[in-house]
Amino acid sequence: MSDTSTNTASLLSHLGPLASRFAIAWIDSCASTNSSLMERMPGDDGRAHVLVADRQTAGRGRRGRQWQSWPEGSLTFSLLWRFAAGTPAPAGLSLAAGLAVARTLERIGVSGVQLKWPNDVLVNGEKLVGILVELQPARDRSLAAVIGIGINISLPPGAHVEHHAGVTDLARALESPPPSRPALLAHLLAELQQLFDLYAVAGFTALKSAWEQRNAFAELPVRISGEHAAVDGICRGVDDDGALLLDTADGIQRILAGDVSLRPLGGESA
Repeated sequence: MSDTSTNTASLLSHLGPLASRFAIAWIDSCASTNSSLMERMPGDDGRAHVLVADRQTAGRGRRGRQWQSWPEGSLTFSLLWRFAAGTPAPAGLSLAAGLAVARTLERIGVSGVQLKWPNDVLVNGEKLVGILVELQPARDRSLAAVIGIGINISLPPGAHVEHHAGVTDLARALESPPPSRPALLAHLLAELQQLFDLYAVAGFTALKSAWEQRNAFAELPVRISGEHAAVDGICRGVDDDGALLLDTADGIQRILAGDVSLRPLGGESA
């Protein structure tokens, strides 16, 4: 049995009764799990489709950045989640996914888990997980979301992650050895399924408080940079639709997209 087949069998075993809710494909490599799912969208069979790759040669993060992965040192996968026809564009979905990841990490013993708006999971200020959510409309007016997640499990010495000065992995975040990738993924899929089921009924509003409790920048000065001029202010949390609330000199602004960095008082962005 190949390693990918062994990993798939182990994942299904760890999922137990939940295994029937997922269609799993675990492969050696691909350019990008998000791209692969979006280019070859599987038919709707009532299950959430999951594509796991030991290695991505062109993994993608937000704003066109590359997501780096290492065989055995990372867990990289994408999940296809469908919404009923006529459902409006889901708001705050990347935050809901981040919350599911954070809760999973806490349950396996990671302390100091933080959420960086809109889609990074940190441990004591260092990046551990990246998330990329892409929406795909269908001909029947239904909507599908492809949620890509990359987790650093054990980075090689000297590993550098683009655009992030501080990175960490599970090997350093846990006092004991990290769980196997199939076991970790089973924990995470169970959490994603639970939170997304709640999200489908009640929206991000039902998850907002739990997200706020882990907000890495709560009440701190931040700078939002993106396609337009940078905006400085105090992070006041998030709105019911997942927008960042920034207290600026011109009042509260709702930020829908951009990169967040700490802005030391009286200084430049860090």
